[in-house]
Amino acid sequence: MSRPPILTLPACARAYGLTTERGTFAVCDALPPAAEPRATALLVPGFTGSKEDFNALLEPLARAGFRVVAVDGRGQYESEGPADEAAYALEELAADVHAQAAALGDGPVHLLGHSLGGLITRAAVLRDASPFRSLTIVSSGPAAIAAEQQARTKLLIDALSTRDKETVWQAMKAMDAENAGGDTTPPALDEFLHRRWLGTEAAQLIATGRQLISEPDRVAELAAVALPKHVVSGAVDYAWPVALMDAMAERLSARRTVIEGAEHSPNAERPEETAAALAAFWTRH
Repeated sequence: MSRPPILTLPACARAYGLTTERGTFAVCDALPPAAEPRATALLVPGFTGSKEDFNALLEPLARAGFRVVAVDGRGQYESEGPADEAAYALEELAADVHAQAAALGDGPVHLLGHSLGGLITRAAVLRDASPFRSLTIVSSGPAAIAAEQQARTKLLIDALSTRDKETVWQAMKAMDAENAGGDTTPPALDEFLHRRWLGTEAAQLIATGRQLISEPDRVAELAAVALPKHVVSGAVDYAWPVALMDAMAERLSARRTVIEGAEHSPNAERPEETAAALAAFWTRH
């Protein structure tokens, strides 16, 4: 799970509910300090994540001239969603992305998806690429997650199907602390992660977890879409091997950026370097 390095929004950003034809979504919206934005970017978070995973990108990207909008998907943290797994089918989440882009009112937007968000944004582009200027896939691969992570995700799905979220949270915390030799999470971050977990709909976690372990390879379909593409990752990744993302970028004829010193969440682990890579790509397109 992504751990935002900062929890407070920068002065250039505000949080509000974005009203769309498919409901209201919680967003963090950052604007450049002066002049009209060069373009708008829509950022879609990953599994167990939220819009706050992009907090550290907002100020540097706004400073580079972009309006940047990070969103909680339906049933994710501060966006409401039903207790119905069917509501979180990939095609439904992709349709939400289209509604969010339309509601921003800025014409075609640069689209970015992190981890699970990469699969959602890919589905949105395959549904209809016309609302988008480009697609950036961050720490997300061509198909299902790695076998070891599939096993962990299946355990999580089973736990959420039979236990309440608080019980599952405490079990996850104990397991993480044991693996790390103790719990070193700062109290404020720990409180936020706990609140985000409890705020996310269990049906959303179960349905999207199943997507992560069953997603087919759709790279050939995406390669056929005439849209600028960018594949970004850290130097190592537990969910999808970096070599697999290298190969995916080649198949897509996409720009490839590896953020040194980062792992699965370069947006949170190396935000300045990640923002610079994103701004450079978006400026070209």
